[in-house]
Amino acid sequence: MKDHRMNTLAENFATYFGQTPDACFAAPGRVNLIGEHTDYNEGYVLPFAIDRLAMIGVKIHDGKAERRLRIASTHGGPVIEVQLHGLSPASVEPWARYVAGVFWALELRGHRLPGADILLDSNVPIGAGLSSSAAIECAVALGLNELLELGLERDELVLICQRAENDFVGAPTGILDQSASLLSTTEHALFLDCRTKETEQIQLPLAANGLTVLVIDTKVSHSHDSGGYKELVRACTQGAQELGVVALRDVGTNRLEEAQRALVPDIYRRVKHIVTENQRVLDTVALLRTHGPAAIGDLLVASHASMRDDFGISCDELDLAVTTSMAAGAIGARMTGGGFGGSAIALLEASRTEEISVAVCEAFDAAGYLRPDIFSVIPGAGARRLS
Repeated sequence: MKDHRMNTLAENFATYFGQTPDACFAAPGRVNLIGEHTDYNEGYVLPFAIDRLAMIGVKIHDGKAERRLRIASTHGGPVIEVQLHGLSPASVEPWARYVAGVFWALELRGHRLPGADILLDSNVPIGAGLSSSAAIECAVALGLNELLELGLERDELVLICQRAENDFVGAPTGILDQSASLLSTTEHALFLDCRTKETEQIQLPLAANGLTVLVIDTKVSHSHDSGGYKELVRACTQGAQELGVVALRDVGTNRLEEAQRALVPDIYRRVKHIVTENQRVLDTVALLRTHGPAAIGDLLVASHASMRDDFGISCDELDLAVTTSMAAGAIGARMTGGGFGGSAIALLEASRTEEISVAVCEAFDAAGYLRPDIFSVIPGAGARRLS
């Protein structure tokens, strides 16, 4: 399937741009196993890359040519043309900012880039909480780094992609998504300390244990550059300031009673989620090391309850996906991603995939919701060159 997609991408590239690409690159979306909204609070996260990819074909222009960026998507629409000189978000269509923003961030780092043609083909669902945006950014960053021989390490590319998302796209995210897309390895989750940027590969042998992770895309769309996400960031920042710490990472569970006395209820609930979620990440890593993935179900369920009741980022569809999965026999389930829609995940015995999928679809039908898109994912490799 990947070879077929790559060949089709190269053929489509010739249709759009009249020539063949120099190379094709791919970067995965991700599932965040646990650790939600902890990244921009300098905490801990545990994502893994999935086998859904953003793929790009790239043709670098002659260095003597006009510094012009041409972007197209196999999903339709015209070719978008922008000048690299004076590049700004206002000059680029919203979906293409994830591509153009990487050029912008690299130029801020002092890399004067030539123009390029880029064709995007992605099967990472948009708005599903699986980080379709970071997958695009990371594919572009890796492609430019290799083709232009910029000499940047992958951890540097993470920060460049984050800056593109923060300051060009306008979404105040942490480094979770880009780290998962660039640094993940097959059959492992990525344990990331968002303060120190240290990472560790944690074995996540789902298939060997007869398990799978089911993604339940509720079809309720969300966007990280929306007001709701920014308000959560603001609430966390305020909580840290009022508790006298650099970031909520510095507040342990032993300080929650103090925090409850010091903070207004809405801010306290947000702080409580971050503090307890950080601990759940550490507990999940410990259980994976000692008992394997079948042991982490209760932590996933507790994480969802915290996001629903304390952080306030779940919705009726996500709650139904989680409760139905658990009632049908899942080991654990939680919403994943930024919230306000998107996807839930369920950890389950692979043999029960169809049974639980049917139960969720029937529950959504009965509630009058759009039928969810349900598919299994495996922990896959990070961004890579395809040709």
